[in-house]
Amino acid sequence: MDLTGKQRRHLRALGHHLDAVVQLGKAGLTDGVVAAVDTALERHELVKVRLGTECPDDIGDVAESLSERLRAELAQTLGRTILLYRRHPKEPKIKLPTGS
Repeated sequence: MDLTGKQRRHLRALGHHLDAVVQLGKAGLTDGVVAAVDTALERHELVKVRLGTECPDDIGDVAESLSERLRAELAQTLGRTILLYRRHPKEPKIKLPTGS
């Protein structure tokens, strides 16, 4: 599912006030981090992931890897923060706008 511009804007607005649920440290993107983000997406649908200053990984690489591995949509990368969205299969909480 590719997000439209309108849907991305809606998710960015919703994510603006969220705190980062998962933070990457000096170990970078590990299987434990991926599992934590997966659990957070199951619970919240929209999550912020923050790369700490000591994280050796590039934010673009982390964002791409997380979205692919977790079947999530990348709503935004800003600074050292990634905003990911994955619709809950049974009980979606976030209603995305339709159209472009």
